[in-house]
Amino acid sequence: QVQVVESGGGLVQPGGSLRLSCAASGDIHSIWKMGWYRQAPGKQRDFVASIITGGNSDYKESVKRRFTISRDISNNAAYLQMNNLQPDDTAVYYCNAHILQNGVGGYDEYWGQGTEVTVSS
Repeated sequence: QVQVVESGGGLVQPGGSLRLSCAASGDIHSIWKMGWYRQAPGKQRDFVASIITGGNSDYKESVKRRFTISRDISNNAAYLQMNNLQPDDTAVYYCNAHILQNGVGGYDEYWGQGTEVTVSS
């Protein structure tokens, strides 16, 4: 019933930019945290960035100067603006959300299906 869906991935050249979007839908009371993780081929899933209800954000050190996470609380959405993309950024990017459903006593963690980002010449 609750779904998290990412979009915005694609193929870009080194130095290019992409803006990823994540939208949560369903019987949602509130979302505490939304974030982005990525998984490169042959690698484990890795934290990229997150943002909580109060607006505080956290970033993987290697992307701090290039990526910006934002959130539209009223629309249950989060975004990841990625600038100066490099080949090492190539991965499937997943949206993560900690969601409190109406009528449920605690937050549950949800994942999107992923959107592929490829940075290559």
